[in-house]
Amino acid sequence: MKSAIGSAFVLAALVAGPAPVRAVSGQAAAVASADHNLDQRIEKRIDASTLKKYNVKVSVTNGIATLTGTVATEADRQKATQLATIPGVTRVENQLIVDLSATGTSGTMKSGAANTKNGAEKVADKTKEGVSKTGEAITDGWITTRVHSKFVGEDLLKDSDINVDTKDHIVTLRGTVMSASGRARAVEQAKEVEGVRQVIDRLTIGPKKK
Repeated sequence: MKSAIGSAFVLAALVAGPAPVRAVSGQAAAVASADHNLDQRIEKRIDASTLKKYNVKVSVTNGIATLTGTVATEADRQKATQLATIPGVTRVENQLIVDLSATGTSGTMKSGAANTKNGAEKVADKTKEGVSKTGEAITDGWITTRVHSKFVGEDLLKDSDINVDTKDHIVTLRGTVMSASGRARAVEQAKEVEGVRQVIDRLTIGPKKK
């Protein structure tokens, strides 16, 4: 009799044991399904907007929406955040890169692309000489120094922490600025430096990191 009772307990334990595992698995599946639904909703909102012409990628994990890709302006970047902010999304990680040379498929953007190309050709003609207007050699180090000097005394860039990296005359800006207007000013100033072929904006808006 005792053997029978013991067997019953063992059987009950075996049956009950996997239940929590199944519950956790079911919760994970529900979260994944909700994330996929949010992902699709955000993509539809972007496809129905002016951002459709850019290659904006959306990924939602545990309710956090991550945006990657490239857009042409800070306004486009901010709009992407707005479109991704929907019920169910707890936070938007906007990792979009602002590149003024980014183009889309609309007629206006094509015209802009042509102008950008013409401008790039003019810059290329100047940099082939490898000498600035003041007679200095235009090197990556020279460009980095000139970009930094452009930021000095700029009211919009006060309290900013900007790192400038130059490779093959392509300038990448990283760090923090205090406002969207400051961000736009930093990019504008970097593009004005002789020899700069392209400016990649990876700045974030917020207080200086301690």
